[in-house]
Amino acid sequence: MNIAGVLDVEALEEYAKNLPDVAYAKSIKYACSDSGLKEMADAIKEHDLDRVVIACCSPKLHEHTFRNLLKECGLNPFMLAIANVREQCSWVHSGVEANLKARDLIRMAVARAKNLKPLETVRIPVKKPVLVIGGGVAGITASLILANFTKVYLVEKSPTIGGHMALLNEVFPTNDCSICILAPKMSEVWKNPNVEVITNAEVKEVRGFVGNFRVKIVKHPRFVDEEKCKGCIEFCSDVCPIYVSKEMRKAIFLPIPQAIPLCALIDAEHCIGCMLCVEACPENAIDFEQREEEIEVEVGAIIVATGFKVSSSGSEGVITLMQLERLLSASGPTKGRLVVNGKTPKRIAFVLCAGSRDRNEKPYCSRVCCLATLKNALTIKRRYPNAEIWIFYIDMRAYYEELYERVQSMGVKFVRAKVAKIEGNRIFFENTLSGEVRSEEFDLIVLATPMEGNSELSEVLGIATDENGFFMPAHPKLRPVETNVRGIFLAGTASGPMDVKESVESAGLASSKALEIVLSDYVESEPFYSFINEEKCIGCGICVESCDFKAIRINERKKAEINPSACAGCGVCVASCPKNAIDMNYFSESAVIAEIDALAEEKNSDPLILMFACKYCAYSALDLAGVMKVKYPANVRTVMVPCSGRVRPEWIVHALKRGIDGVIVAGCRLGECHFGKGNFRARNRVEALRELLGDEAFRVKAVWRSAGEVEIAKDIEEFVEEVRRWKEALR
Repeated sequence: MNIAGVLDVEALEEYAKNLPDVAYAKSIKYACSDSGLKEMADAIKEHDLDRVVIACCSPKLHEHTFRNLLKECGLNPFMLAIANVREQCSWVHSGVEANLKARDLIRMAVARAKNLKPLETVRIPVKKPVLVIGGGVAGITASLILANFTKVYLVEKSPTIGGHMALLNEVFPTNDCSICILAPKMSEVWKNPNVEVITNAEVKEVRGFVGNFRVKIVKHPRFVDEEKCKGCIEFCSDVCPIYVSKEMRKAIFLPIPQAIPLCALIDAEHCIGCMLCVEACPENAIDFEQREEEIEVEVGAIIVATGFKVSSSGSEGVITLMQLERLLSASGPTKGRLVVNGKTPKRIAFVLCAGSRDRNEKPYCSRVCCLATLKNALTIKRRYPNAEIWIFYIDMRAYYEELYERVQSMGVKFVRAKVAKIEGNRIFFENTLSGEVRSEEFDLIVLATPMEGNSELSEVLGIATDENGFFMPAHPKLRPVETNVRGIFLAGTASGPMDVKESVESAGLASSKALEIVLSDYVESEPFYSFINEEKCIGCGICVESCDFKAIRINERKKAEINPSACAGCGVCVASCPKNAIDMNYFSESAVIAEIDALAEEKNSDPLILMFACKYCAYSALDLAGVMKVKYPANVRTVMVPCSGRVRPEWIVHALKRGIDGVIVAGCRLGECHFGKGNFRARNRVEALRELLGDEAFRVKAVWRSAGEVEIAKDIEEFVEEVRRWKEALR
């Protein structure tokens, strides 16, 4: 059911007509459709409206659509307020409560609209280069596309580009040699004059905004001269006395035979400084004097193609699918021979969903593991026909049915089972078809471990991650490669499990989005920033300390001054100012107070709860709860704030004084704020206010949730119950 399936739309229309200053109200089917937009445009022109309130789906979905509508009608596009009566009302509530909540949300949106001011976008010149972070197949693909039009910086954390695909044996469904089809692309991107490949390097800092990002890159020393080294490796590696058994290599090594750049690397963690490699190298390429190098670049857009993390196995005779790929690969440490502990295993078990599809581990499916297992089982059977292979699976999710049937026909045994534990080389399991509980011993156990999110750069980039640690797209269907930060895009498995084909496709889309920016002469920056009232400002500098974007300085007049281009629009400085000398042009004090007062006018819920939810995470979590139909009490009314750090304690006190029973401040998970330390500052303010409230401290609650955590519904339920018990005790 959608909005009209739950809400009495006609009654809400009549209610809206009678609100103060409302000149026109009309219910429209499918407001975001062409016909709906035309109907609204006609009404705006006919009734000479100067601001618009739309009660519809989440503003995170179609706000831009409706802003464009206003622009086409000759209105300032920012004279728009949206009441979220779908994801946060009709999709999670029902009956009278849903309709009363919708009335409140509409009334609050009207109050906000009355306090809106026309804003003008700012045109900012665009830097033409693009930064691609990650040199796997997605990063390489994106770089080659972009290089046809502009300069590219390709930064790879590892000592070679190629990523996980370079380590694979074969790729399905055609069973092509993986490195055979990837190596030409690796060489092409390395030789492309428009691509600067920076390996063994990390992005340490990103500042600025769309069109004008300033990026600090740290290149780590290899202790081998890239220009002198010929990649011959046998001289230096043969004399090295240190063997790193976990990775089956020496302390000086070439990552893969086809490495690009073709240059050895010294593992400083394991090197003992014996200098034997220095004596052995015929090119005098060993250089222990190398130090970290800091590189700064300016780019107009960023593509994040950081891939996924791989789990490691835990004991002898137990390896992961990725380790098996290296053993089967002709370029691997055993030259393609399946040898474990010096022998070729005769009984081999594959355990699917090892650590995934489990609420205590990784709850998601990695999508490619079943097919990768079938592919490797087929490879082993072809090379070693007498090998006995078992595949333990929960559900077989193989969309190449022909491959599944071929593996079955070769005598591989499929066991639908839940593996309870692995001890040594013995697997204990329950056959879920027969109910039989038993154990089997194998020479080799291969675990299909999950792809894990590789979101180490989340804080540096300021982009959201989901509950599984993958970077989160702005919208999973309509904006799959865009992020919450304009100008930063996602490619490949950075946003979730994908196969090679899907990674290449996403890289193409991310490239086209980046080119939309850098091929323009300028970008229009949304005019969301804070400003100073100099008459109130005392030059204390608290705002300077609170700004994580270095957008504020104290000028020669001893007054704070904000650079609008550098301002991230979080509002943390506004809430920090002891003299109320800072306000925001798009999220003003007057608009928020008006919403609180509008909510207090009609108490349509008992108890009545006000929630301030940060735009990027907590508000998105509420939207996700709606999408997933996760119900929670209809007592809460939400005000979307740019950051939880924008919430002033004065708002909370004002709400409580106006008769609102409880207030929730909901932000990103601590340590994952998109605006630096905004949520830590919010937490400190809430804790200080709770201390002042004494016995009634429970009326104010702070919750910290990622955009993917629908558990925020449980937070609301628990808070509502606590406040309800308090009110009942008062009676």
